Amino acid sequence: MTPKVPAITLNDNTSIPQLGFGVFQIPPADTERLVSVALEAGYRHIDTAAIYGNEAGVGRAIAASGIPREELYVTTKLWNDRHDDAGAALDESLERLGLDRVDLYLIHWPCPAQNRYVEAWQQLVGLREKGLTTSIGVSNFLPEHIDRLSMTSRVTPVVNQIELHPALQQWKDIDAARVHGIRVEAWAPLGQGRTDLLEAPEIVDAATAHGVSPAQVIIRWHLQNGVILFPKSSHPERIRENIDVFGFELSSGEMADITSLDEGEDGRVGPHPSDVES
Repeated sequence: MTPKVPAITLNDNTSIPQLGFGVFQIPPADTERLVSVALEAGYRHIDTAAIYGNEAGVGRAIAASGIPREELYVTTKLWNDRHDDAGAALDESLERLGLDRVDLYLIHWPCPAQNRYVEAWQQLVGLREKGLTTSIGVSNFLPEHIDRLSMTSRVTPVVNQIELHPALQQWKDIDAARVHGIRVEAWAPLGQGRTDLLEAPEIVDAATAHGVSPAQVIIRWHLQNGVILFPKSSHPERIRENIDVFGFELSSGEMADITSLDEGEDGRVGPHPSDVES
């Protein structure tokens, strides 16, 4: 039975599956096979990016799946050296994906020292108007970057995709996004290799209580917080496990216990947005 993944309504009145499959760091040679596993398991939301080098594998898996295009949600992203060339960059992504449009196109990083993200955003607005992407958003934007967009454009990003997991909860960024009606997406939702999170007593105890895995507990914590996420795995059994999270619910106490694991900036596993320029 295919899991029924909740849909989140975005500020442009479109909707996005709240739980998807991410392909960050999945080798191109493995992407088609693993995305096919994900689609067979019931995922309908795939998150990729030009810089991942595996858009073609995503496209092959989609083409081979036989799933109607309108049932799929595909996200890709504009890389940092294409802020002045978004139209050509999206054309290249679409060719690799074998699609005539994506559902969501994101600016991958703001790269503030380049000072081109406002220009890039204006180009994304144009690409949306041309029908090459249904929705547009940003990734790794800090509150000040979002504020600047709001002062220069009438179009608001539908999402801000940020590093988010129990050790780095970024409530300031979440609150700033919500002020603008922007939904938050989590990358590295399981902590990207931080095995100590999966071994934290607060998470292990909840997993034991519900008869599920620690990873399933963390995914459930995100879902109950209203966050959009797409855990990545290269193991078919874990891909299937990660979407099997709709048969239990964490209690308010369990949610609070996991929230207590926040380490602030000490919990960050990826780069800070201010430090990424290329």
